Amino acid sequence: MTITRWIPRSSLLGFQNEVDRLMDSVFGTEPETADECLICPSVDIEEYDKYFLLHFELPGINKKDVTINVKDNILTVEGEKKAGKKSDSDKYHLSERVYGKFRRNFRLPETVDTENIEAEYVDGVLNLTVPKLAEALPKQIEIKVK
Repeated sequence: MTITRWIPRSSLLGFQNEVDRLMDSVFGTEPETADECLICPSVDIEEYDKYFLLHFELPGINKKDVTINVKDNILTVEGEKKAGKKSDSDKYHLSERVYGKFRRNFRLPETVDTENIEAEYVDGVLNLTVPKLAEALPKQIEIKVK
């Protein structure tokens, strides 16, 4: 009898791909190379009236090992998860943690203010606030009664 590892998340991949496709219509992702995506941090994107919020899961990564850049409306978050020092006396039975460099790229909508993006790193989560341009915000039109 063969024992295989069941990964519950894999049964949801089709659904996840559809959600990703829909999100790409707002925040297009730029392809990462295999080397850059060995560690591929999970990201949540929320939209509010005046800004977008992006939450990157970066557990075990020091904030000084993360850089954030925007060029030509492409937001790039990259960094490195460094391995702890191992000695000859370490006797691992199993090691599943992954170390190395990562990069995530997102094409930002033209309606955001890339000059005023704010970043905060708390408990292994990088939170980016991406404000919308004032002219892109919805405007309420007053109806005058005559």
